[in-house]
Amino acid sequence: MDVFLVTWADETQDVVRLRDLKESYPIQVALYAKRVGIDQEPAFKWWTKNVFQKAHRYVSKVHAKNIRRTEKFGITLPRTYKEALELDRATGTDFWSRAIEKEMQNVKIAFKILEKGERAYPGYQAITCHMVFDVKADGTRKARYVAGGHLAYTDAITYSSVVSKDSIRILLLIPALNGLDILSCDIMNAYLNAKPREKVYFIAGDEHGVNK
Repeated sequence: MDVFLVTWADETQDVVRLRDLKESYPIQVALYAKRVGIDQEPAFKWWTKNVFQKAHRYVSKVHAKNIRRTEKFGITLPRTYKEALELDRATGTDFWSRAIEKEMQNVKIAFKILEKGERAYPGYQAITCHMVFDVKADGTRKARYVAGGHLAYTDAITYSSVVSKDSIRILLLIPALNGLDILSCDIMNAYLNAKPREKVYFIAGDEHGVNK
């Protein structure tokens, strides 16, 4: 049975079956196999190529979808902060500006605003940040402030997993069979409290108001 010694983010180590790693962390395993030169071994040769092909197709579809989309549910999607404010002025509303204000209020805990004349600390990498806009099914405008993480060098493999639909169905089935109530909550922007490995800085834009 093929097993790997895995070092997790908290520096703990476990011996994990290769089959389990392939299922849970396919991209990381494929990248590791290619990096250490074992991607042509029988356990990886066909599988690694397949993983990269799937990843490329997914990225291409998402990229094409984002390039083409200029509106959603009949509502024009802005590309920049200035476009969002122009749309509000043109329609006589404040939907986008309120969405931006809400987002910036939520994410400000992740920033340390330097005093005027103060420079970024030595060793920090320069990146850019920008707004991404969307519309929910009920017409609510949504704004997200995102970082250009591709501009920062890191030796870590980043991966964001998503819970499967089957897991949700099982989770809802168990209380339904046992007559239990279901309670849920939304922890907004929880990821902002995670301590990053990389040290980065950026120049605040108009969306930061007085902190520009």
